[in-house]
Amino acid sequence: MTVIDYIRQMPKVELHVHIEGSIRPETLLTLAQRNHVDLPFDTLDGLRQWYTFIDFPHFVDIYVEITRCLKTVDDIELVTREFLQGQAGQHILHTEATYTAETVRLLHSIAYDDQLAAINRARAWARRDLGVTMALIVDIAREVPPDVGVRIARWVAGAHDMETGVAALGLGGYEVGHPAEKHAAAFKLARGAGVPCILHAGETSGPESIWGAIRVADTQRIGHGVRCVEDPPLVAYLREKQIPLEVCPTSNVCLKVCPSLAKHPLPQLLKDGLYVTLNSDDPPMFNTTLTDEYITCANTFGWDVSTVRQLVLNAAKAALLPQPRKRALIARLAASTVA
Repeated sequence: MTVIDYIRQMPKVELHVHIEGSIRPETLLTLAQRNHVDLPFDTLDGLRQWYTFIDFPHFVDIYVEITRCLKTVDDIELVTREFLQGQAGQHILHTEATYTAETVRLLHSIAYDDQLAAINRARAWARRDLGVTMALIVDIAREVPPDVGVRIARWVAGAHDMETGVAALGLGGYEVGHPAEKHAAAFKLARGAGVPCILHAGETSGPESIWGAIRVADTQRIGHGVRCVEDPPLVAYLREKQIPLEVCPTSNVCLKVCPSLAKHPLPQLLKDGLYVTLNSDDPPMFNTTLTDEYITCANTFGWDVSTVRQLVLNAAKAALLPQPRKRALIARLAASTVA
C-alpha cells in the first residue's frame, strides 16, 4: 500500500476547521436563493472565482457574506450535518471545530443558545448514525469591541461542557491592529471559569502575536502559528513547552502567508522539534480537505507512513476530550491496521 492509499483510508483527527468556512458551495447557493441573499456569483464556477482571495481582509468579507446565508436554526443544523458527513467520509473520528456564534447573532438575531441547540442536534445525529464526534471552539472575532468579547466569554463559560459540546473559547479574525491583549478581559474570565483557550496567532501577524496569545490567554494550542520561525527564542519556547500548532498549509498559501507550499515552513517546524498537527481550516474556500492536506504534504515533502501516523496521533493527544475518551481515541488510532 502506498502512503497515499494509506492516507485515504486512515482514521484521522482534525483540530482546526471552521463550520461556516466548510459550507459546501452547492449548499451555499441553495441557502442564498432560499433566504433571498444576493451573492456576487450564482454559479459554482463563479463561487470559485469569488474564492480567489486578494488578502486576508478580502477573505473576511467573503466569510461575512457566507454567514449572511445562515438565517435560521435549520440552516445551521443543515450545514453542521453536511460538515460532519464530510468528516465521516474522510474517516475523521473526532473534530474540534471553530464557530463564530456572535456573527450569526449579529446578522440574524439568533440567540447563542438556539445556535448551539441546532449544532447539537447535528452532533447527536453524527455520533449516533456516523460514529464521529465533534467538540466546539466558540471564538471571538478580533474585530469586535472588548465588551462583546466579554459577553461571548461569559456565555462560553456558562455553556462549557463536553456533553453540550462547548470545549473552549477561541480568538479568530484579522490579527493586524487587533492583538490578543484587546480581549484580555474575556480570556481572564474564561480562564477563571476553567475554560480552555485556543487562539489563532502567527498567521497575518508575526511572532509577537503568538507571544500575546501565550501571555494573555495561556493558549493551549495555537491556530496556525507558522510565523514563529521568525523568532528563534519563540521556537525554543514552543519546543520546550510542546504547545501544539494547528498548521493549515493550503490556507497559508491561499491567503498569501506563504508564497507556495514548497516554501512553507512546515518541514522546518518538524525539524525544529515543534508539536505539529495538520488541518484544513476552511476546506471548500481553499479547495482542499484534511485528506488532501495530508496527500499534498506527503507528495511535496516526501513524508512516509510513519510521519503521517505521528501527525494524526499528535492531533488526538492535543484534543480537548476527557481523558478516558482521549485514551480510547488514541488507542483506536494506534491500533489502526490500514497499513
